[in-house]
Amino acid sequence: MGATVKGIEAGESSHRVPRHVAIIMDGNGRWAQRRGLPRFAGHKAGVDTVRKVVEHCIQRGIEVLTLFAFSSENWRRPKKEVSLLMDLFMMALNREVKRLKRNNVRLRILGDKTAFPDKLQTRIEAAEKATAESTGLVLQVAANYGGRWDMTQAARRLAMKVQAGQLTPETITEETIAAELSFAGLPDPDLFIRTGGEQRLSNFLLWQSAYAELYFTDTLWPEFGKKAFDQAIVSFASRQRRFGQTSEQARASDVGTLSG
Repeated sequence: MGATVKGIEAGESSHRVPRHVAIIMDGNGRWAQRRGLPRFAGHKAGVDTVRKVVEHCIQRGIEVLTLFAFSSENWRRPKKEVSLLMDLFMMALNREVKRLKRNNVRLRILGDKTAFPDKLQTRIEAAEKATAESTGLVLQVAANYGGRWDMTQAARRLAMKVQAGQLTPETITEETIAAELSFAGLPDPDLFIRTGGEQRLSNFLLWQSAYAELYFTDTLWPEFGKKAFDQAIVSFASRQRRFGQTSEQARASDVGTLSG
């Protein structure tokens, strides 16, 4: 179960807070178009929202935040937009790493980084190294990532272990598969948020989100502030997470967890 936090909104005494929140940051382009701005202006505004959400996660005691920044399918977008996104990624890394380190945030980039320009790969490696000793919030940015890609990579690694005689097919379990996925050793997402009005998983954390609570909002990502984030946490706290149990079993387990 997640931690508890007081005062999320007036009249609320205490709320369970998810350990791990995953977010599809959707709506940057539409936010810009509604203002007569180029789509790239929406992506820049979205970076500012990332900073606010990271700060809020720290305040709320959330342990892991995973953001879907660039999917393996996003390469299909216009070349100019993709190029500008790569430039924005580099700029954000250059600008934000010191702030992350100062706030004890560990940065991890998930996905196939080999497709990025060499300069960006070098900057990613340096950013991860600079924050590697941080012990607070783990900020994971999924870039050139796809859930199917993640599972395919895990399957290949397991197949190689079987071929090398380190495993047999009979010994492959959910745990051995999970150990080969992108963020092995960290808790699976408790709360999965998608902004922008769409209600799809879009190939994001398919394995890891099997039991995540889904929260969809029409709010566009650049407008997803602390109040909107707290509304998602309140929704999460109001739900009963049964994990295959009956309602009665889940209530008993919840009471035992909170009292312990």
